[in-house]
Amino acid sequence: MFSRLSRPVFLAVCAVPVAALFVVAAVLPLPYAIAVPGLTADVLGVDKGQQVITIGRAPVRKTTGQLRMTTIEATGPSARVYLGDVVKGWFRPKEAVLPRDAVYPAGQSVKEIDRTNTNDMVQSQDDAVTAALTYLHRDPKSVDIKLHLADVGGPSAGLLFTLGIIDKLAGDGSGGDLTGGRTIAGTGTIDGSGAVGAVGGVALKTQAAARAGATVFLVPKAECSEAKVNLPAGMRLVPATTLRGAVTALKALGSGGRVPAC
Repeated sequence: MFSRLSRPVFLAVCAVPVAALFVVAAVLPLPYAIAVPGLTADVLGVDKGQQVITIGRAPVRKTTGQLRMTTIEATGPSARVYLGDVVKGWFRPKEAVLPRDAVYPAGQSVKEIDRTNTNDMVQSQDDAVTAALTYLHRDPKSVDIKLHLADVGGPSAGLLFTLGIIDKLAGDGSGGDLTGGRTIAGTGTIDGSGAVGAVGGVALKTQAAARAGATVFLVPKAECSEAKVNLPAGMRLVPATTLRGAVTALKALGSGGRVPAC
């Protein structure tokens, strides 16, 4: 036989396991990563003393403007993130709280993650070369292209690499620069056929772009909504689903034509 508890006593008893749960959550690491805007690099320029795009066996244009690939920096795969870190990250516009598995492949060691990121970057560079030469109708045997970018892994620079190759070889097709002399930033994967893919972290990458002086940001169309979150003042979003669409948008931007928007 049970006695009936008064409401205050009942609430107090129920609060005990809830409080215990918060205590446990506060002291145990959580499966999240904290990300912030990362470095940017001009693919038309130099990184750590070396040209990012080196082209041989073909005439190369002298370019103006910049094409800046963007990154995010996240707590390391072995870093411990606690409830307090997560709560602070939710309220800081220049931080993002991401599921750890969305940043680092589950079940991989630090070395395996580094190897995966390196392999993804190499594949992305190969796809960028293929996509650019296919777009320009160039025989791969007639031009030698090498890409170099230190301390960056993953496939998210693919679109910007491709645009950089096109700008160096052909510009906008009428003697001008594909950038129109602007500082343009962006992100997006690329495959050999020229399809642009989503990458994640775009709301932080727009902030990195603004910090580098960019006023235009190329974003995979599927991530337009995310890119609008905390968008820096004066930043223009230009969506892309294909390489051809991105090139067309940049040409329109330079000529004052109609440019797609998120």
